[in-house]
Amino acid sequence: MEDLINSFLNYLNIEKNYSVNTINSYKTDLEEFKIFLNGKDISKTDYKFIRSYLTYMYDKKYEKKTISRHISTLRSFYKYLTLQKVIDKNPMILISNPKLDKKLPNFLYYDELELLLNIPDKSTALGLRDAVVLELLYSTGIRVSELINIKMSDINFSDHKILIFGKGSKERYVLYGKVLSDLLELYINESRSVLNKNCEYLILNKNGKQITDRGIRLIISKILKKGEIDFHVSPHTLRHTFATHMLENGADLKSVQELLGHENLSTTQVYTHVTNERLRSVYLKTHPRAKEK
Repeated sequence: MEDLINSFLNYLNIEKNYSVNTINSYKTDLEEFKIFLNGKDISKTDYKFIRSYLTYMYDKKYEKKTISRHISTLRSFYKYLTLQKVIDKNPMILISNPKLDKKLPNFLYYDELELLLNIPDKSTALGLRDAVVLELLYSTGIRVSELINIKMSDINFSDHKILIFGKGSKERYVLYGKVLSDLLELYINESRSVLNKNCEYLILNKNGKQITDRGIRLIISKILKKGEIDFHVSPHTLRHTFATHMLENGADLKSVQELLGHENLSTTQVYTHVTNERLRSVYLKTHPRAKEK
């Protein structure tokens, strides 16, 4: 079983070009499944056995999202085993993911966003960098993993667009406007040149090296503390805010999908629920015949 797992993970790395984080997630799930197998031959597992594994996870009070991830992992693993002719029948064909509870994404209102964006001290090298980090996340809607991997060569300054390498190494362009353009010019000339003008990556840490995912989260945490912000903000909050504000201002769903790098339109549709709820709230608060007497 160990050899099969390693072979599968190598396949994901070399053939599918999956990210390190995704591969590690698959590995963790498969290690737990191996423990449940308890020495049983993988080729002898069937639909009934997989169902018993799902029952085991439900009994352990796993969240539906976690169970769904495990199922997706096993679905890919068994598909690989079928291709490699390790098994004759794929027991995952009849297994469906649990229906997830829909959670509306957390986003910022315009006044909250302005408050947040005005906290960094742009008169310092690191403060200017922090301002660029926030503005980049909001203006483009990119993921934090995409942000930290932006290279100077990925930016088309004249056309105001950035080449992004998203999930599964899929490429897309995101656009940005004058506010970010002016900030980038200041940062590159006055801040990045001080930190390390020779590094190929755009966003640098205080030592002049490529910043990490954790580094970005620490920056946001410090900004929240400095501004005494009492509402939750993460890099993904700014991505959610980007999408929500785009739709509120008339953008079509397909365009937002492409800018976010979502593979399926259904993933982007969650933001229509957000904007619909917002409209409902505004209506109930402002229309004279909507208020209870």
